[in-house]
Amino acid sequence: MEPNLALELAKHGATLFLLDVPQYTLLGIDTQMFNVGPAFKGIKMIPPGPHFVYYSSSSRDGKEFSPIIGFFFDAGPSEVIVRKWDQQEERLIKVPEEEEERYCHAVRSFEFDRHLGPYGLNQWGEWKQLSNYLTKSVIERIEPIGGEITVTLESDMVTNAHKSTAEKALDEQLGIGKFSRSDDKSQSRGCYYTLIPRVVKRGGMNVEELTSLNLDKTQLLESILIKDFGGSEDLLLGELQFSYIAFLMGQSLAAFLQWKSLVSLLLSCTEAPFCTRTQLFTKFIKVLYYQLKYGLQKDGTDNNGAVSGASALLDDSWFSADSFLYRLCKDFFMLVQDAPMVDGDLLSWTRKLKELLENRLGWEFHHDSAVDGLYFEEGDEFAPVIEMLDEPSFNQNQAA
Repeated sequence: MEPNLALELAKHGATLFLLDVPQYTLLGIDTQMFNVGPAFKGIKMIPPGPHFVYYSSSSRDGKEFSPIIGFFFDAGPSEVIVRKWDQQEERLIKVPEEEEERYCHAVRSFEFDRHLGPYGLNQWGEWKQLSNYLTKSVIERIEPIGGEITVTLESDMVTNAHKSTAEKALDEQLGIGKFSRSDDKSQSRGCYYTLIPRVVKRGGMNVEELTSLNLDKTQLLESILIKDFGGSEDLLLGELQFSYIAFLMGQSLAAFLQWKSLVSLLLSCTEAPFCTRTQLFTKFIKVLYYQLKYGLQKDGTDNNGAVSGASALLDDSWFSADSFLYRLCKDFFMLVQDAPMVDGDLLSWTRKLKELLENRLGWEFHHDSAVDGLYFEEGDEFAPVIEMLDEPSFNQNQAA
């Protein structure tokens, strides 16, 4: 990079200034992860906008690592974000205001410049594809008290929820049983995700009518958009991106469950993609495409030594052919294929998503027979029978 350009970026980019982070700590920002060295004090030249920082402290020999802790922040031009390592709690904490001002002045005077690693601008475009609907307001709306996102503070409601075989394997990878806590403190520090009911109820309907209502989630989507997002499609997509990033980079199981709920809601709509919310579904399929494109790529290292690519969580076994995503995508692809009229952009991005899943995972989306897709795990919420369970549900009469 030319010196003049580097200086310009250093002046107007944000800086994440980190004090006393132990050597061997794994520390990531967006799609980049670094192994902390003895002289490291943070990252400079961070483009303005939303970012996600995540880290995992290590043992003294750098061979064992603690569960990841992450937090979102929205960086302004030339802003300096200061955090200090707490040795006892093994996490980054905020510093007193006077101390923060002193460090901000020192950073802007380039006193610590040689201790700051540059943000990998060659990966900026990739991060924007994953976060283009993520805004400061989305972050403030969802983030937990204190801002920290970690599987160790997630509630028993998450750990006791029904899970597929793949999700149980995810529990083991995250060490959820070993590290989870059920005290009041952990209960109050979860993310404020939007509640997405699994079952829609409405008074005065017979079983056939209720089944039809639940097979097409268009009415539920409309009600959630108005009630929880003020009619803003972009806010819903922002939560979808928030939950995916918190899951993939932050290894949050609660975030995965929310991402799954939002994806399931949208892919279970049969009227909205073609009639009422075509633009939303074009944007949604595009978001999902870039999420899976990033999540399924192989690990790699860029020229600055930052690790890039997929988390080990998104391996081929997690995306098995009996997963919820396979079944929902298969039905959605058939829906688009059989529709008499489809928006050109929606059709184009749906084809791209289908090709991605076929090429990366070897999935096949042939509609085999009338009994295709009737084999489900016990308790699977995607089985084609509506059961009126005593669990979170949505009553259409209360939507208004």
